[in-house]
Amino acid sequence: MQVIAPVATRPSGAARPRTESWRRTSTLFIADTAAWIGGFLLAAWARFEFDLSSHVVPVLLGGLVAAVLYLAAATALRARRGRDPLGSLQEARSLAVTAAGTALVMLCAVVPLGERPVPASTPALGAAVALLLMLSVRAMYRHHQDRLLRPDANSARPVLLFGLGSAGRGLLRAMVSDPHGGYLPVGLLDDDPGKRQLRIDGVRMLGGRRDVVSAVEQTGASTVILSVSNADAELIGEVRTQTLRAGAQFKVVPPVRELVNHRISVADVRDVSIDDLLGRRHVVADLACDAGLAGRRVLVTGAGGSIGSELCRQIMRANPGELMMLDRDESALHSLQMSLSGRALLDGPELILADLRDGAGIARIFADRRPDVVFHAAALKHLTLLQRHPAEAVKTNVWGTLNVLEACRDVARFVNISTDKAANPVSVLGYSKRITERLTAHAAEAADGTFLSVRFGNVLSSRGSVVTAFRAQIEAGLPITVTHSEVTRYFMTVQEAVHLVLQAAEIGRDGEALVLDMGRPVSIDSVARQLAALSPGPAQIVYTGLRPGEKLHEDLFGEGEDDVRPLHPLISHVSVPVLDPREVVDLDPFAEPEKLIHQLAWLCGQPPRP
Repeated sequence: MQVIAPVATRPSGAARPRTESWRRTSTLFIADTAAWIGGFLLAAWARFEFDLSSHVVPVLLGGLVAAVLYLAAATALRARRGRDPLGSLQEARSLAVTAAGTALVMLCAVVPLGERPVPASTPALGAAVALLLMLSVRAMYRHHQDRLLRPDANSARPVLLFGLGSAGRGLLRAMVSDPHGGYLPVGLLDDDPGKRQLRIDGVRMLGGRRDVVSAVEQTGASTVILSVSNADAELIGEVRTQTLRAGAQFKVVPPVRELVNHRISVADVRDVSIDDLLGRRHVVADLACDAGLAGRRVLVTGAGGSIGSELCRQIMRANPGELMMLDRDESALHSLQMSLSGRALLDGPELILADLRDGAGIARIFADRRPDVVFHAAALKHLTLLQRHPAEAVKTNVWGTLNVLEACRDVARFVNISTDKAANPVSVLGYSKRITERLTAHAAEAADGTFLSVRFGNVLSSRGSVVTAFRAQIEAGLPITVTHSEVTRYFMTVQEAVHLVLQAAEIGRDGEALVLDMGRPVSIDSVARQLAALSPGPAQIVYTGLRPGEKLHEDLFGEGEDDVRPLHPLISHVSVPVLDPREVVDLDPFAEPEKLIHQLAWLCGQPPRP
């Protein structure tokens, strides 16, 4: 006969939390009962001048009755509204309300009696003492639970948090409540004098940006985390310099635009990038982002490029009626569709494969699809290459834009993407983009819709940008080539640039160019040196000299243009003289390059019509 030995069973995963919940509830039941009895005893003891010898029993009974009333009211309230988190502010408010109600009922029961079992002051004072004791028990429980959630000091990395705004407080809370997060806050830093001597979640404030070195030495922190989600480049650079001087690692939290859809967490902490060190993060953050695109048919030319693809991403968030993405690069369209939808079958009507140089084809597309709003981002943009091949700039940048403008006679809004090189141009790229601004201004006079341009500087980490080129040279182990040690450029993040473009569609006026306040120009030599410092190995910098068409310093405004900001303190509105399209139709792309460049320069300098 087979004998089966009994096997001891453990509580299941679902039963274990129920057991713990029952144990916690029972403990609180006993603690609350003791708090009311103790509160009544202390209140009566004080009332009878510390002599309770003849009143102990009535007072004990009174405290027990109050405890029963309180527990009954608390149970009913919990059944009706649900249980508040233990030790939370919401629970403290519920405790206070229930205790006050219990005290009022007891007072109403005791006062009318001729021979009172307890003094009339005991219910009120006893309730206050009981509330204090109940809150103390919950505070100790909450403190114990919080200590259990803190990372182990023996295995976690000690860190300093710089910045105690909403992002800093959120990150601090995330760190002290994540035992597996790997970071243990040992100190706080902030430049706000009003936050001096603060102590939050057991972590002390140790000073501001000038105290980074001493704070690292005092706490033994191995890392400083800049927890300011809208920090500018100057703050990031200064805190980073102080951190590296102290021998600690430097990390940052993402910019605020990357945190809009989720709470900050330990996983968001990352190494600093060149975008952080150079890019300003929030200059247009207070403007609306939908640009009136909801429900409208929107077409983007050059949709596969850096600006065009980000335009498509931000337009999608505005819930357009239809988004049409036009480009001549099929691979770029493939990548764009993959980034937007996670699939790239290339079979949807939203993708349009076309070339701006095909005027008849562009006209048919616009006639068939009838867009309401057009963002024109397609262009050739490499200055040096266009300087050698000006005919290509004529065919794509000038004539291609003219083809689009002629097809856009019935659109409500047209936004031409320009560049700061169009201000006082000296290169083929600058000439061609200035001509597109003037052609757009002419279309504003000839058509019923609103036609305008947007002018901004270099886009960080876009395809072909100086930052991308420097990174490629570092990865290949090659010297970083800088044209001149004193050359400067304006930089923007691609998100910031596209945000401006979308705002232009909303606040821009007919025929003008909008220019964003891009702060101070950045030294390219500084960019190269900072990238070299971020590289894992040594990097050499070589100066090659300015190339034809390059400026030492870029301009935001051309000669005769005024910096006028009527609608927003960070966006300038510039008047643009019109240029008759007949002036550019006769350009000869087969002419000698020098002659063609001269013609382009002449078209840019042509005075406006009277």
